Amino acid sequence: MQPRRGVIATVLVLASLALVIASMVVGGSISSAPRSSEPAMQSRATDAAIEAKGGSAEAEEEAGQTAERIQAWHQAKAAGTLRVQQAAALAAPAGGWAGEQVISPTADDWEPAIAADPNSAYVYLLTTRYTGPTACGNKCPLPYIMLKVSSDGGATWGPDRYMCTCAGVGAQADTIIEVVPNTGTVYAVFMNGYNVFFTKSTDHGATWTTPVKTYGKVSWNDKPILATSDNGQDIYVSFNGPTGGDPYVAQSHDAGATWTQTKVVDSSRYFFAFDGDVLPNGTVVFSEASLDYSGPGGSLVGQSQIDVIRSSNNGASWTNSVVDTVELSPVCTAAGCPDDYYPGHTAVSADANGNLVLLYDGATTPNGNDTVWSRRSTNGGGTWSARQALSTSGEMGDFPAVESRGAGDVRAWYMQTNGGNFDAWNVWYRSSTDGGQTWASPVKISDVTSGATYKTANGFLEPYGDYGEIAITNTGKTIGTWGEGNSYTGPGGTWVNRQA
Repeated sequence: MQPRRGVIATVLVLASLALVIASMVVGGSISSAPRSSEPAMQSRATDAAIEAKGGSAEAEEEAGQTAERIQAWHQAKAAGTLRVQQAAALAAPAGGWAGEQVISPTADDWEPAIAADPNSAYVYLLTTRYTGPTACGNKCPLPYIMLKVSSDGGATWGPDRYMCTCAGVGAQADTIIEVVPNTGTVYAVFMNGYNVFFTKSTDHGATWTTPVKTYGKVSWNDKPILATSDNGQDIYVSFNGPTGGDPYVAQSHDAGATWTQTKVVDSSRYFFAFDGDVLPNGTVVFSEASLDYSGPGGSLVGQSQIDVIRSSNNGASWTNSVVDTVELSPVCTAAGCPDDYYPGHTAVSADANGNLVLLYDGATTPNGNDTVWSRRSTNGGGTWSARQALSTSGEMGDFPAVESRGAGDVRAWYMQTNGGNFDAWNVWYRSSTDGGQTWASPVKISDVTSGATYKTANGFLEPYGDYGEIAITNTGKTIGTWGEGNSYTGPGGTWVNRQA
């Protein structure tokens, strides 16, 4: 469920520890927000999940990190350092921007996703929450998925809403949300344990359909990415599966009612999907990165490959192209951080003409600082332009997000260190009006410099998760979301900023 794999340990002991700690923090009053029906699902704590190479490591990592994050949140609460002071002075927001805000001043929120309706003022944000109360006390998982809805383009947000009262399932995470352009229906996928489920809402997130399985008979699945056609009939979900993280695509051609699955690549490399899009002509593209864990103890070796998985026949067949090969970045040394946190992130988006912009991070020398790179394609991902750098030379650039609309209107953000300091990160925004051929000067949009233990005048201490997204509202304004924290372990929060 976490984007990176750790050293294999005693899975069930750690899972039990996480459940014990979770039982101490859940309870209390439950939100009266509408909830979906409870799906008939089982936890992924089965022999099949543990046996899979990716599954055993991911289960170990998730259980251990859940326990550590809950403990870190309790320690911060006891020390009186938990609450984010939202009234903290801004270092003047960039021109045209409203200023950065945290979604919850006390919750431990991780890896958000965001989507905007192109035809109305609704914006939807999902985040993985590590603090209770859960939707149904000790019967519901921790962490779980929390929904925020804005009806005014992100200026204000409604109350917290549970995505699903999912009792008796494993921890929830890795959530993605999209709005169907032609109908305004909201689609979402998320993990229940190590299974990917799909749900949708036709009433602006007030209620959701019973989650349905996307994975068929695939025994273990992780890290989903969602893409949909403009009419919402054709839906594609890329995820990595058993046998060492091979990429699969689940697809539905009846608006999510039924699903089939295709294994796209069979290799020794571990694939991570980060973004996807369906072009106006129906071509589907997913941007992914593949890594080699064949080193001692399952460590990373070799290089990071930037892959584009593509179908031009509505999912009947798939191809994978290696767009670039980049060097591995430095090892993350923040508390709780896996060695492979920084390498291998991608983002892709198509404009209304089907022209693509691909962003990714990677180094030019082994263990050198990552640069955020950009490439363009005008033939649906068949070929790509030469790469150009978006982040600053000499700094560590990572975790890009991108969205496009119209004819060549591209918006992007990425994270970057300040002065080479890995304890001082900022989020930078860049835009293009010619499909990524040229880019406007970078603008810093992580502009709160105090009020949280992880906020400093130079930047925040650590990116909190490697999911984060950007969207364009119906009025053409940009809105972005990302995670910031004290360390990989946290606590941390989900932050947003928008163009005013």
